[in-house]
Amino acid sequence: MTAVDPRAELGAHPTAQGRGWRFVVGQYVALTKPRIIELLLITTVPVMFLAARGIPSLWLVLATLVGGTFSAAAANTLNCVIDRDIDALMNRTATRPLVTGTVSTRNAVIFAIVLIGLATLVLGVFVNWLSAWLSLAAFGFYVGIYSVVLKRRTTQNIVWGGVAGCMPVLIGWSAVTNTVGWPAWILFLVIFFWTPPHYWPLSMKFKDDYAAASVPMLPVVERFVVVSRHILFYSWLMVLTSLALIPVAPMGWVYAVGSLVSGGLFLAEAHRLHHHAVLGSPHAVLKPMRLFHYSITYLTVLFVAVAIDPLLYLAIPGLPR
Repeated sequence: MTAVDPRAELGAHPTAQGRGWRFVVGQYVALTKPRIIELLLITTVPVMFLAARGIPSLWLVLATLVGGTFSAAAANTLNCVIDRDIDALMNRTATRPLVTGTVSTRNAVIFAIVLIGLATLVLGVFVNWLSAWLSLAAFGFYVGIYSVVLKRRTTQNIVWGGVAGCMPVLIGWSAVTNTVGWPAWILFLVIFFWTPPHYWPLSMKFKDDYAAASVPMLPVVERFVVVSRHILFYSWLMVLTSLALIPVAPMGWVYAVGSLVSGGLFLAEAHRLHHHAVLGSPHAVLKPMRLFHYSITYLTVLFVAVAIDPLLYLAIPGLPR
């Protein structure tokens, strides 16, 4: 039997025509990759608390979140447009709306343009124009640099493509101060170093998918022991950079304890994965997602500590640091 290229079947699936409005809305929401947006929002709000050294205007927080959500949604939608051919070749992404044909390419592009236009207006008018320009820069980098240039050409795609995912901390800080301070840059670097050990375990899990689509993720072209060594390198850089925030911000004991404990656990998981990779254990092949899932917990814990730390010292003046 002759193999059928899934790309040849694009558009052959039933469209959303005739389906209920909830289904249609759900398909457009799926294009925006809501889980990725959740991670971006987790990093935005705490930085606003840190920049304000307390509770920022709730209206400002809302406007920043709405604008940031629209911008990320636009970028993710265009990423789906650009990647629709390789998405059709991977089991993990084969049900995305542009692959199944439930949303047309034309409508997805229009949707993304409307979203990025709204994002720019919301941030520019209701927050400030520095935040709007930073949002546009993140959008352009993710779509133009990562999706178009890097993803299909280099094993370093995730490393440098992760710059776009670091931008929300700069946007959150600039929303409050209309500047970009050193604490924001440190947290930018934390996320930059976090991205490879977050994403490479996922790439290890779905190595065959990426290989089938000819996407040169690091686990596709290197042995797992090499990948785990890279994961260790970036994990240590991430944890050490997170500690640099303590004297620069400055931060108190809440953040210090949170970053040390969560960072220590992250390093333990990274070393565990490397240990199994060195031994050639099935654990490295079958269970890299343990580190992937913990990386999300780590980021959440770290940024919750970023938000709580200044609030605690606001609530208890004179509390020793």
